[in-house]
Amino acid sequence: MLSQYMEEFEQEPFEVSEFVERLTWRTNNECNNSGKISKTEAIIAAGVEDFNPTALHDTFTQTIKDLKILQEKQQAKCEGLEEFLRQEQEVHGKKILKLQERHQLASDVFWQLDEKISSVAGKITHLGEQLENVNTPRSRTVEAQKLLNYMSEFLIAGPIVNDVFTDPVKLNEAADVIQKLYAIAQDLPIEKFADSISKIGKKYDEVERRLIEDFATAQKSGDIEKMKKLAQILSQFKGYTQCINAYIEQSQMTPYGGKDVFIGIVPMCKHHYEIIKNVFANPQQVMSKFILNFYQLKLHQYAMTKLEDKRDEEKYLKTLYELYLRTLKLSTDLQVWMMDDDLLNKLTQQIFQKHVNNYIEIESKFLTSKYFNELEKFYLSKKHQKKQTERFQELKRDMQVLIGTRANINIAQIEDYGGETFLSEELAIKMLQEANAALKRCHLLSNESDLPGNVMKLNDILFRFLMHDHVNYALELGLHAIPIVESTRTLPQLYFLDVVQKTNIIVHLLDNQCNTSVVPYVSNTSKYSDYLFKKRMLMEQIESKLDQGLDRTINAVIAWVKLYLQNEQKKTDYKPDTDVDTISSAACLHIVQNLQSIIKQIKTCIDGENQKNVLREFGIRLHRVVYDHLQTMQFNTAGAMCAICDVNEYRKCIRELENPIATQLFDILHALCNLLLVKPQNLLEVCTGDTLNYLDKSVVRQFIQLRADFRFIKNTNYLKGIIE
Repeated sequence: MLSQYMEEFEQEPFEVSEFVERLTWRTNNECNNSGKISKTEAIIAAGVEDFNPTALHDTFTQTIKDLKILQEKQQAKCEGLEEFLRQEQEVHGKKILKLQERHQLASDVFWQLDEKISSVAGKITHLGEQLENVNTPRSRTVEAQKLLNYMSEFLIAGPIVNDVFTDPVKLNEAADVIQKLYAIAQDLPIEKFADSISKIGKKYDEVERRLIEDFATAQKSGDIEKMKKLAQILSQFKGYTQCINAYIEQSQMTPYGGKDVFIGIVPMCKHHYEIIKNVFANPQQVMSKFILNFYQLKLHQYAMTKLEDKRDEEKYLKTLYELYLRTLKLSTDLQVWMMDDDLLNKLTQQIFQKHVNNYIEIESKFLTSKYFNELEKFYLSKKHQKKQTERFQELKRDMQVLIGTRANINIAQIEDYGGETFLSEELAIKMLQEANAALKRCHLLSNESDLPGNVMKLNDILFRFLMHDHVNYALELGLHAIPIVESTRTLPQLYFLDVVQKTNIIVHLLDNQCNTSVVPYVSNTSKYSDYLFKKRMLMEQIESKLDQGLDRTINAVIAWVKLYLQNEQKKTDYKPDTDVDTISSAACLHIVQNLQSIIKQIKTCIDGENQKNVLREFGIRLHRVVYDHLQTMQFNTAGAMCAICDVNEYRKCIRELENPIATQLFDILHALCNLLLVKPQNLLEVCTGDTLNYLDKSVVRQFIQLRADFRFIKNTNYLKGIIE
């Protein structure tokens, strides 16, 4: 049983309650083969009928005794293990003490050895210094003896025969010797050693030249190590810069980008910078000189060749802009290898200085010529000979109107050019594109101080040709093409509305370009007020002509309506002898039909507030004509119905204007026409209605007088309260 208890105690995790339950279960013979039971099963087992508490008590008593025996055995076993552990600890403690004693002994020996090594090293160093003190003078003496031997050859007459100076293989040794001899020769008195000094100088130059030639040969073969060695030797010579120049010249001899030098310069610099870093001791300076040489020779010559021909000004300006822009970008890309941050910009200015100085004169001349030719080409395509628009043309038109009015004849010769507006959005866009290109060049090529003035010069040229010579001229022709009011017996052609539409488009395009390409460069300068003044004067001039033309156009349409009503509206339309069907008159329908197309044209050609103002004025003037026309008629009952139908047609047409004032005027006119139809006894009621109550009584009376039965009404009391 003790072994069984040990198995149960060693299980993880061990639960006392489960151990008691299993013991109870075994006591009542209800255990299964697994030997495990849950708490629930134990409770069920405890509730069976054959439960024996005595057996369970005996079992618990015996188990407690067994567990005490087991505890005593385990306690004895623990004490034995603790004793064994104590003995092991004592043994290992003794071993550690012995190891510590040995370690201390080894440490003492190590320090003794270290002191001996330090003593020996000190003696060796002292001995080395003594040897060096003895050897250095000896080495210097040997070296001086060699130099004196070499010097002796230069002191005697005749050629140099020493193989150090004649054998190409010993060139490096010869360079070392001659460099030292050359330094010594500088201290010799010229009076005694002139020939020797001359011979040393010649040999110095010869060795230097051979070193540079070998360097160039090594560069061609790509021998970086040899180049580096030769560059180190040449760095002690006065011709070291010639070595650098030789490298730069040979490196830039091969084009990297073909005919376009800009394509290959950056890759070329990257490639050679890696070589320069490995070869030369001062790579940054060499690289700066490499780039400067390219600017001063290659790039300068390339730019001069491209800009040599100025006969084609457009090509010249485009080439100058492109070269200058690409050079600035190149300077930015190459700045990483430059020591001076501003040097490349100065070189760029030197290359293009003479071209930039007189740039604006060439640009202005080209733009003027370009615009002049474009306008000539445009008018030639229209088969139009441009006329001089002078002020006496307006005077001539006014005189024709006056004579025509007084004599009742039409002497005005109106030339409408078949509806041609002589305005072209395509031409305007082309001119604006030219101006935009010119302004881009101006922004890049002008000095900061000259930029606002140059921008204004180009903008003035644009104003002159686009607005004055093109738009303003077209407006003048459009004004003269508007029919004279008194001669408008046929429906006028409103070509001026097309002029207005195209003018608005061109003005919007111009305004957008000015805001993006002109204003940013003059806004904070003294030129800004000048720009605003010129633009305001220009816009006021154009707006004045537009207002004048729109006023004449509306007058022409209204005059046609007036004349058409006078000539085509029959008296019997509103005072028929017999009852007729109540329909609108033919004259009214014809007018409304034509007015609808005119209103549509106005809405198409004019936009914004201008459209609202024109439509409002058109509606007001049309109301006046119709009102005055009705005042010339007399109406019976059937005719009044026809008049109301006519006014309804006019009202439908006027609603398309979408103007409340015009709509209200025709609503009132419709209410006044009702006075022509209502029974006499109802006149007072109608006159005091919401629509007519606030009108002047004289207006109401005038309409009542148009009734055919007015005499009858007058003799009655139906007008009482109306006239008063």
